[in-house]
Amino acid sequence: MTEPTALGDLELAALVSSRICHDVINPVSAIANGLEMLAEEPDQAMRDAAMDLIRKSTAQASAKLQFARLAFGAAGSAGAEIDLRDAEKVAREFVGVTGKHQVAWQGPAVTLPKNKVKLLLNLVALGVVALPRGGTVNVEIAGTPPAVSLVVRAKGDSARLTDQVRGLLAGTHGVEVDAHSIQPYYARRVAAAADMRVTAEASEGQVEFKAV
Repeated sequence: MTEPTALGDLELAALVSSRICHDVINPVSAIANGLEMLAEEPDQAMRDAAMDLIRKSTAQASAKLQFARLAFGAAGSAGAEIDLRDAEKVAREFVGVTGKHQVAWQGPAVTLPKNKVKLLLNLVALGVVALPRGGTVNVEIAGTPPAVSLVVRAKGDSARLTDQVRGLLAGTHGVEVDAHSIQPYYARRVAAAADMRVTAEASEGQVEFKAV
């Protein structure tokens, strides 16, 4: 389908739900496979391998769900603020599950309105997508809270910014939006709710997302 001026609430909820399910289905399936191996495998070495698979997959599923809770969820009542230390923790765990990415975080240990934190985390997720071969997601929060600017720089080999992501962040009409591309669309909607504007720029080895 093509992007209308704004997705309906039900359609947006459905696409976000699909995205979350897509993110967690692999580690949950791996946990199920590991448990099946434990139930059927008498060899101790194989049982140890199954336990290692379960531990790693459980950590991945937990990291992705904790991230989704802040990036997509309500995270408190209307007008609530979120501690940036909590946001940093879930961001590091979420980015680290790939084994190819790491986070460099620079910002004050303060609370911010929840929509600004949600926006920041969605930009972090876009930073990971911009680094298909791995790299560093640099996060910078500058300014005097709550009037802050948010910058996420994805640095690494083959860093890329697709036309689809750029278009959805900019609100370009006619850009395809589905469960795989809902993140930049949702980020733009959250930015509008936070009274912020997002830009995206690409250069050699780097993609920068900025919200002011």
